[in-house]
Amino acid sequence: MPTPPSLADRIEDVLPQTQCTKCGYDGCRPYAEAIAAGAAQINQCPPGGAEGIARLSSVTGYPVIALNPVNGLERPRAVAYIDESLCIGCTLCIQACPVDAIIGAAKLMHTVAPALCTGCDLCVAPCPVDCIVMYPVTETTGWDAWRQADADAARERHDFRTMRLRRDQQENDARLAAKAQAKMAAVHALDPADAAGEAEKERKRAIIAAAMERARLKKESETKQ
Repeated sequence: MPTPPSLADRIEDVLPQTQCTKCGYDGCRPYAEAIAAGAAQINQCPPGGAEGIARLSSVTGYPVIALNPVNGLERPRAVAYIDESLCIGCTLCIQACPVDAIIGAAKLMHTVAPALCTGCDLCVAPCPVDCIVMYPVTETTGWDAWRQADADAARERHDFRTMRLRRDQQENDARLAAKAQAKMAAVHALDPADAAGEAEKERKRAIIAAAMERARLKKESETKQ
């Protein structure tokens, strides 16, 4: 017999899956888990709006309350637009997009696939040349401007992207480990004096690499904030 869905699963199912982080959490799933744990309220999702709060109320049993303005206002759905004449191909917007809605490559022009864009606007802030703007594409707001099919498709793309990034990281870690092992094997094949010198160089390289990785993670964290 299949395991029944958890409360977090059922909460996630009624979220719009824009992955915008306006709720204060890093995507719809973390927000769902926070609600289920009693750490977040059901009124922190601007894309879902009043209808979204009603849906969350029906799942959790919590009373319907007004959208918290601290998290944003219920607005028409918008999509990102890139001024291609200004784009420098830095890929920062691609890295920020949680649903792979931006097409492009390093040092090449980027463009947004409107049908895939959830309107999260996470691509706007990282752009160093301010070439991205959000254009409203509906007059309605909340779930009236967003269909369940849109949410399901966005969720699938987000989950696939998360899986791909995790796989890429694992493959990169494996490459680095293999490279380190090969270097150590080469060191051990040297005379003791030479081996000691190479080992010290490798230790310093590892320290530098670790420092660079910490700086990268800190920059990513600051960008998300």
